[in-house]
Amino acid sequence: MSARASARRPRARREGGAGLDVFIYGGGKVGRGLARAIRDAGLSVTLRAARDGLPEERIDADLVILAVRDRDIAPCAEALRDRALVGHRDAAVVHCAGALGPEALEAVRSDRVAVAQMHPMISFASPSFAPSLARGQLHVDGDPAAVRAARSLGARLGMTPRTLPGLDRVAYHAAAGLVANGAAALAAGGIDLLERAGVDRATAAQMLGPLLRTVADNVEALGVPEALTGPVRRGDATAVARHLETLRRLAPHLVPFYVAASATQLPLARALGEAPPAAFDAIQQLLDGIKHRG
Repeated sequence: MSARASARRPRARREGGAGLDVFIYGGGKVGRGLARAIRDAGLSVTLRAARDGLPEERIDADLVILAVRDRDIAPCAEALRDRALVGHRDAAVVHCAGALGPEALEAVRSDRVAVAQMHPMISFASPSFAPSLARGQLHVDGDPAAVRAARSLGARLGMTPRTLPGLDRVAYHAAAGLVANGAAALAAGGIDLLERAGVDRATAAQMLGPLLRTVADNVEALGVPEALTGPVRRGDATAVARHLETLRRLAPHLVPFYVAASATQLPLARALGEAPPAAFDAIQQLLDGIKHRG
């Protein structure tokens, strides 16, 4: 952010979420999910789909949320400024991108408009299904006034607002994607395997959903490596070998996934130390043999 921009500090505005008016631009998965949660929290919210374009009249809201694709954030900020849709009153403008900082909104920043990044670390998968935001993490960074508004909203939604100084946003976003998208891909592999084992697809999803929720609960409550379970934690090379034999027979395309996941589990299992080192060595040799075999 430029020295000139840093010198422009928007005036402080009211805090507290009781009277917070929110305008969300973007009616996709994130926009709709946030709008529903905000409405359920008893706050005033207006949702406008991006396909309808920005409104013709000025936006009278305390907090403007741009829930659009990363590439559209800066152009939206420019349009808000050029069309004087904000700035006629004290307001905060935030975006929901994980990999971009507040500088993406620099065009709309002024002495009356504070800007910030407000990224919910939540998986929004469908416009028709709103995930629970309770206990979710909300990364907020930017001008103090916009950070206060975003943190206030996050608290009202049952989330934990955080500001992480010096954050590598791309690594942060990659970590979120690795877990959220990787878990969905892992579930797809599990459903595939359960189908091959004789379980219908709908039932397989119903079986794995609660399993994933308990993993999430364990990660949140216990952390890692304590959240790890299963044969690798126990140092059971025989069970791992049987899994791999069955995968080669029923779903050979899942073998590399299983090997990679097991290799990632091994350092966690060694740290827990619930089996002798030789047991973990046996699993490592088994996995190395699969890798070399291709």
